[in-house]
Amino acid sequence: MNNSALEPVRLAYHRILKRYFMSITTIIGLLAAFGTTVSFLPQAVKTIQTKDTSGISLAMYALFTAGTLLWLIYGLMSGSLPVTIANAITFIFASIILVYKIIYK
Repeated sequence: MNNSALEPVRLAYHRILKRYFMSITTIIGLLAAFGTTVSFLPQAVKTIQTKDTSGISLAMYALFTAGTLLWLIYGLMSGSLPVTIANAITFIFASIILVYKIIYK
């Protein structure tokens, strides 16, 4: 058998491997997104409940919120579900805290 006869088999094999590894990659991404987002939430919820932003730097939080927005846009544009979900949730909470930091000096 020559190489051209095996080409369809090789392509099918690579498609199956790609699909398998993409699903594992997505699962790892979702777990990472879950971990980082969940670790952020207790502090965010506490800050929102108490409205105490005295320990937060305005410049740092403005940059953090802008960076989260850019990651959200990247996730949407690249079609990355883990990046999109994690940064959508984080952006909502970060935006609320940033507004609180500005309002409750």
